[in-house]
Amino acid sequence: MHLEFQGATRSVTGSMHMLTVGGSTILLDCGIFHGHRPEAWERNSKFPFDPSAISAVILSHAHIDHSGNLPGLVKQGFSGRVYATHATRSLCEVMLRDSAHIQQRDVEYINKKHRKRGHPPVDALYDQSDVDATIPLFRGTDYSQSFEVSEGVTCRFEDAGHILGSASLSLTLRENGRACRLVFTGDLGRPNLPILRDPVFAGDPQGTDYLISECTYGGRFHAPVDAMSEQLLDPLRRACDRKGKIIIPAFSVGRTQELVYMLHSLSGRGLIDNLPVFVDSPLSVNVTDVFRRHPECYDEETRKILASSGANDPFGFETLTYIRTLDESMELNDRPGPFVVISASGMCEAGRVVHHLANSIGDPRNMVLIVGYQAEHTLGKKLVLREPVVNLFGEAHALRAEVLVLNSFSGHADRNELLAYHGHFDRRKVKRAFLVHGDLDQAEKLEGGMRGLGFRDVGIPVRGEKATLE
Repeated sequence: MHLEFQGATRSVTGSMHMLTVGGSTILLDCGIFHGHRPEAWERNSKFPFDPSAISAVILSHAHIDHSGNLPGLVKQGFSGRVYATHATRSLCEVMLRDSAHIQQRDVEYINKKHRKRGHPPVDALYDQSDVDATIPLFRGTDYSQSFEVSEGVTCRFEDAGHILGSASLSLTLRENGRACRLVFTGDLGRPNLPILRDPVFAGDPQGTDYLISECTYGGRFHAPVDAMSEQLLDPLRRACDRKGKIIIPAFSVGRTQELVYMLHSLSGRGLIDNLPVFVDSPLSVNVTDVFRRHPECYDEETRKILASSGANDPFGFETLTYIRTLDESMELNDRPGPFVVISASGMCEAGRVVHHLANSIGDPRNMVLIVGYQAEHTLGKKLVLREPVVNLFGEAHALRAEVLVLNSFSGHADRNELLAYHGHFDRRKVKRAFLVHGDLDQAEKLEGGMRGLGFRDVGIPVRGEKATLE
């Protein structure tokens, strides 16, 4: 039995880990890598293994950096089952179609410019037909129910509290009379976040032998969850005073719904009266519909709100408008401020938010609110670093708008929350722990914290590294 780490190693995107047990090779996540375009294309278009040899895929959650290359895997020969929670399956159906649509639209836009400049055309990773072939392979599974993945491999999902349907994986592995237990945290959420239930510990009562843990914020601390509303209110008022547009790049799953929930609260308290709010992402609209279909993922407070009258719907209020059409989106470019636009993608790498940024960041009255992690080399990261000039669609734009980072909105556990989760493991029984889904500096800081808790062997794998499971 062995593990091979093929993504999200010493970086935050492209989650992909290979587990080989007996005659089966199982993929834990199959995400898209975000980064420099040439490197991203090379890594996303060419798998470091034969996709037809993969027996099954187990998804921790639906974010594109964890699920987004499934259609590419199918396109190149994979035909096994994809195991996920019911909510993750529902989300992937709309998210993977949206991913194919965005890729095709962006490729058309880029190729139009390439033709003018005499550059060769670029291709999309996959298209809608590949998504059509992928969706029937999904098998939805309940939380806290063991299921067989292949001979010698059983799995149980526990709620990770990160996004709707997110799960930590508890795996029992058997080969040649030997058995071991492996936990893969996926992306861990934060206790007491709005809408979703808190993370559930996925360790085995008999002990866990191996642990794969995310470490996105392994050395950083978030503002308290109960400060989210107030942290959002001050910049909104500041931008409104100067009649600016507030652009919020946000992942369509989780972050957008949390923001709407918070704005609903502020509006209900009369603190942002008459401030127009636009959710400009067809995917976000569809995802919000999926949210309403999966109350099994909600905390008690949100279930009570949803059970009340429509006027109290946390995903809708009087000044909120969901935008579907491209024409409606383009009309926002000429609309005077103040107003809020929440638009995907969360790292500003694709989608309508890039167009809103292109039309807004040159005006100092406007504001860009960053409410999620920004991977290295993404446009979002460049905005966080406040680079004076950024490229949008191949053209230089001066960054004059105010950029503000609100870290209390993170859907990832911070250092203290990660260590609190890890503290539930029986450290005497954990043979090895592997830190993934985090930049090297964050992984190194969490490694030190885990050794302080009593973990004996904590590693930070590089891409392609193998580990034997005994």
